Amino acid sequence: MPDSSPSRASLLLAFAALYIIWGSTYLGIRFAIDSIPPLLMAGTRYTLAGALLYGFMRWRGEPAPTWRGWGTAVVIGTCLLGFGNGGVTVGEQYIPTGLAALLVATVPMFLALLGWLSGVSARPTPWVALGLGCGLAGVYLLARTPGASHVALPGHEGIGIICVLTAALVWAIGSLYSKKHQPAPSPFVSGGMQMLCGGLVMVVVGLLRGEGAGFSLGAVTEKSWLAYAYLVTFGSIVGFTAYIWLLRHVEPALAGTYAFVNPVVAVLLGWAFAGETLNAQMLGGAALIVVAVVLVVLGGRPRKDVAGK
Repeated sequence: MPDSSPSRASLLLAFAALYIIWGSTYLGIRFAIDSIPPLLMAGTRYTLAGALLYGFMRWRGEPAPTWRGWGTAVVIGTCLLGFGNGGVTVGEQYIPTGLAALLVATVPMFLALLGWLSGVSARPTPWVALGLGCGLAGVYLLARTPGASHVALPGHEGIGIICVLTAALVWAIGSLYSKKHQPAPSPFVSGGMQMLCGGLVMVVVGLLRGEGAGFSLGAVTEKSWLAYAYLVTFGSIVGFTAYIWLLRHVEPALAGTYAFVNPVVAVLLGWAFAGETLNAQMLGGAALIVVAVVLVVLGGRPRKDVAGK
């Protein structure tokens, strides 16, 4: 349950940040990795955003976190950002932005299922089971989507799908863990710590993958720099902090409903600005996944929550 009672306006602003801003970051990632190696882009993006947020909060007088708090930040940052955002970023080398966003729509399903298995939530109802079945069918349709043109490395769509689904799974694990384990009392300090830790993990992995070899800042295009700046400020500082704040005030599956709207935003932006194609199979898979996450989240809510105020 929430640890305080935030205002309705605060909740609406936080959800709007997740729904709209995070939906647009898929296109931002695509433009950024056009000329910046994926993990170095994502890692430096979050390291910079985390340093700015953490430094600002410490300057405002927030107490320094404990070493144990930093350890917690490493775990959560690695799950949410190292695997979660890093997996999506690498996956977008192989699949369109819209498809990546649709696959990330499995996050609420993972949250509901893992929440039950870990004892955080009740056993899935028949509606939830139906939702999981619809989700699997939707993922199957998406996995069979032919030829992702407009990708840097065509012909390896399966790699991209595996990367993004793994990212969604580990993101859900990290979200559930963060519900009970907080690096610092302030969600903003916590967000900065997690971005710092997760960002550094991605930078290290990117360097080990050889992403630094032959990379030159002079080769980065203006479009990639603009996308990078947008991802640092809005996608990371605003969006990620809003998510961490929501995890403290609402149930994890409810915070995960950003995945309902993100695919719609991402698919439309990808179609409008990146020349990505919509087809009946992708739309069918999208519809099944959206139905699935709605069934999982609403079917898993206690009756009193559905019928209450």
